[in-house]
Parts: sequence; C-alpha cells; structure tokens
Amino acid sequence: MSDIDIGVIGFVALFVLLALRMPVATAMMLVGFVGHLVLNERGALPTLAGETFHIPHMLSLTILPLFILMGNLAGISGMSRDLYDAAYAWFGHWRGGLASSTIIGCAGFSALSGSSLASAVTMGRVALPEMQRYKYDDKLATGAIAAGGTLGILIPPSAGFVIYSLLTGLFVLVIVIVTSVKPELGPAAGTSMPMRDRILALGRASWIIGIIFITIGGIYGGVFSATEAAGIGAILSFIVALLRRTITWQSLSGVLMETLRSTATTFLILIGAFVFTPFVALSGIPDALLDLLMQISPNRFVTLTIILVFFVLLGTFLEGFAILVLALPLVQPVLEQLDFNMVWFGVLMVIVLEMGLISPPVGVNVFVVKSIAPSVPLNDIFKGIFPFWIAMGFALLILVLFPDIAMFLPNTMYG
Repeated sequence: MSDIDIGVIGFVALFVLLALRMPVATAMMLVGFVGHLVLNERGALPTLAGETFHIPHMLSLTILPLFILMGNLAGISGMSRDLYDAAYAWFGHWRGGLASSTIIGCAGFSALSGSSLASAVTMGRVALPEMQRYKYDDKLATGAIAAGGTLGILIPPSAGFVIYSLLTGLFVLVIVIVTSVKPELGPAAGTSMPMRDRILALGRASWIIGIIFITIGGIYGGVFSATEAAGIGAILSFIVALLRRTITWQSLSGVLMETLRSTATTFLILIGAFVFTPFVALSGIPDALLDLLMQISPNRFVTLTIILVFFVLLGTFLEGFAILVLALPLVQPVLEQLDFNMVWFGVLMVIVLEMGLISPPVGVNVFVVKSIAPSVPLNDIFKGIFPFWIAMGFALLILVLFPDIAMFLPNTMYG
C-alpha cells in the first residue's frame, strides 16, 4: 500500500468519524496520530505531545481569547443593541429598512466579535422581534439575520473592512431589490425619525464605534500590535459594561465561561490540525492533488474554482474555522505552485466558507437562526437566504476580476 493510499484512507476515516458526530479536534488528532504512526512511527508521539504543549504557549494566539472576551462583553453591555438601534434610526423608515438595519448592525458587531455564529445569535435576538412586530415576511427577516451573521468573516483586525463594506452594500442592495419587486415582504417601519433622534441614537452607539475605531485604527496606524489591540478592546468593553452597570457576578461568570469554552474549542481544533497536517504532508497527497487538478485543466482559474466549490461543500456541514485549519494545508501547496497570492486567496476562502454556513442542506447559521425563530419553517429560512447567497457569489466574482480590492488595505499597511 502506497503512502498516498494511506493518506486517502486517513481522509475517509476522518469524514466517517465526523459523520458519527465525533468532535473535529478529536477526529483530526486521532487520524493524524494513527496515520503518522503508520508512515513514520518514531515521529508520531513527539508530534502529538509537542503540538499539545506548543499551541497553548504561542503568544500570537493570545489574540483569540481576548477578542472573544471583547465580543462577549459587548453583548452583555448592550452595545450590540445600541448599534442596531442606530442603524434603525437612520434606515428603519425605508421599505425593508429593518432588514437593512440588521445587516448594518451585524457588520458592526462582526467587526467587534469576529464570529459568524455570535453575530447571528446576538443580532437575531435583537432584530427578529422588531421585524415580526412590523409584519416582515419570515423569509426576508430570517434570511437577513443568517446572511448578516456571515459578515463575521475574520477575527479582527483583518483585511476584512473593505470586504465588510462590499458585502454589506451588496446585501442592502439585495433587500432594496427584493422589497421593490414584492413590497409586502418588507414594509416600512413608519415615518423617518427626526434628525435629533438619529444623532442621539448614533451617540449611544458611539461606545462600540469608538472601540472598533481604537482597536483597528491603532493597528493600522502602528500604535500597537494586534495582540495589544485585543487586550485594549477587551479592557474598554469591560469598562463600558461597568459604567453601564450591566456587570454582575452572574453575568461576568457567564462571559468568562463562554470565553473559556470558545477558546478551548479553538485551541483543540488547532492542536488537532497541527497533528493532522504532518500526516497529510507525509502521505504526498498535496503533490498528487496538484497533478490531478492540472490533468483536469491546466487553467489556473479553473483549478481555483474547483477548490472554492470544494470549500463551499465542506462549509455545509463543518464550522468555518475547522475547515480553515483542516483543508488549507491540503490546497496551499497547489495554490502556491500556481502562483496565487495567498492573502488574496485568504479573502476569497473565508467568503466561500461563510457561503457554506448558509448553504443547504446543513448550513450552520441557518440552524442558529432556527433556534431563535422556532416558528419559522426551515425551508422558508433557506428560501430567504438564497438572494444573499447569490450576492456573496457576485462578491467573489468581483474579487477575482479585481483582486486589488481585496489587497487594498494590506498593501497600504505593508506596501
């Protein structure tokens, strides 16, 4: 049996274990260790033990729990609701304005939390009752929440702000088109608010806007590092929660436990990926995959399309971060061989992964929205998502045709 055959068996075993509902981290560690044991017996145990101790001690990964904590504190302090209220004050009087406000609110909260699921849950609990009160169609309401949640495409700070703007604009355009064709789907919430009330609502949202500006702007301006920005953002969010008197022992305990739970899950997935990746490299699958793709078509963009479709399919039943650490080692050598810019591809990839989160049959964000809208049939949620899914596909096409859009912010920061 060749090394490639062993690698293929390893992947089959991995997906069987995932289908049996084994956690992603455990499945990757188990398959990676056993596969490494078969291909290189002496290196298997050192790899497992070494990565288990190495990953939690990586200083650069401190950014993850700090940004997770910042997002959780923003939730209990009420800053997420303030952001939605400000968007509603400015756009709620439009036809479909509440749905547009939800998209804009999700974009802002995503910039703070970096989590698609957290954005969908937090903004959904705020926005869904309001849209139902104004008799929005369930498909548009739940579709806007699920799609808006996907704007948490990258843990900040990221090159994502340009992409946030692109996707947010396209999503709002989708709502305008849909409600123009069928006005009954998104009735206007009423008369426009006086300018004084709009400014007051914007002022209440200034806390979260200020924190986003300080953290992202500080990194962009070279004032502090990404890890320092995460710590500053968490401290500022904690101070706001104290000033608003929303911190209790019970709420603080919940925030800390949720942060620890999310951090532990993330680190376990990373450990599993770093055990699984050497096994994939030893098997020779990346080189074989490149040969196969070149046989299918020598055109590098056809190969890119195949890879992106592969990520969409994976995204229908796996969480985006798990796919990122699981599949990237497999395709990265192929993409580098084809001379694609990996920063540019990273932007494409995360959008594709978020498309997977709202793709049938197992789009994770769809089931998150279903949990906060139990009376809405699952089929209606998927129908409501479809126009936003098309908009994300259009965004991908724009980024492929005009790659400088994705590279604008990194180029200004790093030349």
